[in-house]
Amino acid sequence: MPGVSGLTQQTLLKMDPETAHGATITALKLGLAPEQEHADGPELRTTLCGLDLKNPVGMAAGFDKNAEVPRPLALMGFGMVEIGTVTPRPQSGNPKPRLFRIGASEGVINRMGFNNEGHEAAFARLKGLRVPAALGVNIGANKDTEDFVADYVAGVRRFADLADYLTVNVSSPNTPGLRNLQADEALKRLLGEVLSARAKAMTRVPVLLKIAPDLDEAALDAIARVVLETDLDGLIVSNTTINRDMVAGQENASETGGLSGKPLFMLSTQRLAQMRQRVGDLPIIGVGGIHSPQTALAKFEAGANAVQLYSALVFGGLDLLAGIKRGLVAAVRAQGQTNVSQVVGRRTEEWAAGRGTL
Repeated sequence: MPGVSGLTQQTLLKMDPETAHGATITALKLGLAPEQEHADGPELRTTLCGLDLKNPVGMAAGFDKNAEVPRPLALMGFGMVEIGTVTPRPQSGNPKPRLFRIGASEGVINRMGFNNEGHEAAFARLKGLRVPAALGVNIGANKDTEDFVADYVAGVRRFADLADYLTVNVSSPNTPGLRNLQADEALKRLLGEVLSARAKAMTRVPVLLKIAPDLDEAALDAIARVVLETDLDGLIVSNTTINRDMVAGQENASETGGLSGKPLFMLSTQRLAQMRQRVGDLPIIGVGGIHSPQTALAKFEAGANAVQLYSALVFGGLDLLAGIKRGLVAAVRAQGQTNVSQVVGRRTEEWAAGRGTL
């Protein structure tokens, strides 16, 4: 992510992607990130799953896997910061190289494989830390676990009393078999046990489910049916895609892994709108391909209550966050409204039908 302590966008883009990411984390840990100068306007204040957000633009999971820099990210102006994915035991992830840029279309492919230092390392960093934004913890399962569901339950038990919300990530394409947990009976068991573990915590932390964009309408129907039978608090739509149609023939496009960034925008926004149609007023965070104020606005109009970004910062730099927030304020005012929540779902039908435009 460019713009931190002399690490210019051009400098970072010349580095190996994973090296550049590590350099950025280090700079943030050293306190070298620019802090937000002015408070967010009232147009951006909103609530999500009972949480008060200073603005509805968050850092998506995957950037701060080990809870190293949630506070600096919050001070930069994100309204929520989601760390992880964290698994019960540390794991090294897939062999390198495992992170690739598709420069021609501002996309990123990753097959990181939930590389992280495990629950205890993240917990130790977060305990007692004041983060001036909503803190999300994205929980996953170890690749070699005997029981995926037990790993998610362990994540709930570890972080329920520490996080502002938890995300159950069953949509990464980089852990074999993980996406199968989105299927009907498997999802029922997973959510049943996760929410049962949540009920035993001291606080009722909101729990969200992060789903893949590579689901057909029958699969969306099944997920919605299961979700609406539980007291799940919300959805995150969506994770990365294994589809390559939008980047076919481009450099690195044939690499295995999940595709994120600008090429994911249309698909993820259509899936967002289709889930909005199925789940009524259930809170949804829209993720996937946001790279401008216009694309952020489109997520809200498709049905998102809040949004998250990550990959676009690789190409657009830290100024992108402030630009998106300014653009959302301007769009809210241009529509004669006073708050971003008033534009949610204005174009859901259009986007769900694949007719969405910017």
